[in-house]
Amino acid sequence: MPTRETDARSQGVGGAAKSVSEHLSSILRLEIELATMELKRKVVALGLGIGLGLGAVVFLLLMVVFGLATVAAALATTMSVWLALLIMMGACLLIAGVLGTFAIMSIRKGTPPVPKQAIQEAKLTSEALKSDGAGR
Repeated sequence: MPTRETDARSQGVGGAAKSVSEHLSSILRLEIELATMELKRKVVALGLGIGLGLGAVVFLLLMVVFGLATVAAALATTMSVWLALLIMMGACLLIAGVLGTFAIMSIRKGTPPVPKQAIQEAKLTSEALKSDGAGR
């Protein structure tokens, strides 16, 4: 009974090339399938991680809200409730203002997002290569 090997030998170089080509294409298909499966698995894990992280952020935000409510309730034991809430509102406004100021300063520092040092280094390298080539 003839096998692929004996068929390839009997067909000569052309048959061997065809056999190698078929093997190569099947290997490539398997590699692509493996890569696809691996990417799907990683995307699912990444999505799950992002979802769990967002859930943690929601609960962290709730914790901050309840913490501020606790401080307001503690202040309310020594003064009127409306005054305690007004003080807490002012404190939150002050914290938001400070954080917003730092955010704006950081954004201004980072824009435009151009790698100035890398561009300068590339210019210097280009000039060095041009001057080296011109000196010959």
